[in-house]
Amino acid sequence: MKVLVFGATGMVGHGVLRECLLADDVTQVVGVGRSPLAQQHPKLVSVVQPDLFDLAAVEAQLRDVDACFFCLGVSSVGMSEADYRRQTLDLTLSIAQTLARASPQACFVYVSGTGTDSSEKGSSMWARVKGRTENELMRLPFRSAFMFRPGVIQPLHGARSKVGWIHAFYVLLGPLLSGLRALFPRSLLSTVAIGRAMLAAARAPASRRVAEPADIYALSQETADGR
Repeated sequence: MKVLVFGATGMVGHGVLRECLLADDVTQVVGVGRSPLAQQHPKLVSVVQPDLFDLAAVEAQLRDVDACFFCLGVSSVGMSEADYRRQTLDLTLSIAQTLARASPQACFVYVSGTGTDSSEKGSSMWARVKGRTENELMRLPFRSAFMFRPGVIQPLHGARSKVGWIHAFYVLLGPLLSGLRALFPRSLLSTVAIGRAMLAAARAPASRRVAEPADIYALSQETADGR
């Protein structure tokens, strides 16, 4: 598979990238972002594109793609709805629409979040915006589209949030999270589990679905191999 990863420098993206590089059936991983990736690997191509709203210069990298793992995201804390919509809905759809034209055969996996509002009418601003983003993505002509809605995530193998207070939360509660994840593996996911689940979704027959934490965990077990 040729795989695209958007947001590979973030916590979830880092975990997804690691699992892609470890997967035998992934032949090439193209990481697209505003800054270069620190990792080096024979499978990995780092594409730097400062303006992600305009992918014309990297369009060749978007062809013949089997899966796109979209892990870009921003915190809504302190943001207006208009700004959050631009960075969440508008940017995601701009990229996805371009990719759908270049590689309609691809599976598109979008990292959303638990509590996302599919009705687009609730009181929570971020949940409405995420809900509309999911709905619009599932209307695009991809082979399949999966909306991943993880809740609390334990970062492993060097993955870390780029949001300061979230990183501090995980550092402070790291040992506790390990114990809780052992007790509640279907609720508290690791970056490894999310990465494996995304690969399982990409390998699956054509389908469109919303994956809550328990669904993501179940998908991750399809490729569990003890890593």
